[in-house]
Amino acid sequence: MTQVPTLRGEPARRLDALGLTLPRVPEPRGAFLPFSRIGPTLWLAGQICEWEGEVRFTGPVTDIATGREAARICALNLLASLSLALDGDLDRVVRCHRLGGFVQVEPGWPDVPKAVNGASELMAELFGEAGRHARTAIGVASLPANASVEVDGIFEVR
Repeated sequence: MTQVPTLRGEPARRLDALGLTLPRVPEPRGAFLPFSRIGPTLWLAGQICEWEGEVRFTGPVTDIATGREAARICALNLLASLSLALDGDLDRVVRCHRLGGFVQVEPGWPDVPKAVNGASELMAELFGEAGRHARTAIGVASLPANASVEVDGIFEVR
């Protein structure tokens, strides 16, 4: 795992005010990078609901509260990768353009979008209007490490 740089900027202060910290950037569970950048566009690879290497929620999500918490952890991992890409300066974020949420569920579970709100709402809390984004929320049969939720993102940065 890669240590997150010292955070700077207003979003970092908001994170602190919420009593939240970022984990170290998780090691990829495959042959890919945690982020890729072309010009001002930064793609963040999907992050599962692990914290410091431990998958906190596994198996199918059966209630909204669990799904939201799992998605929030995914978002914190995304933010760790984002801070690594930006040398800790979260003020360089222009906008979160898109999040993609994948929730392990039994067929027919109707609340996948409500579970992914755990990630979406954190982005809005930290970045204000610039954290509001387009989104996809998909129910799936399985995820890496049997994680309950995975979230990826696309950001515009300076």
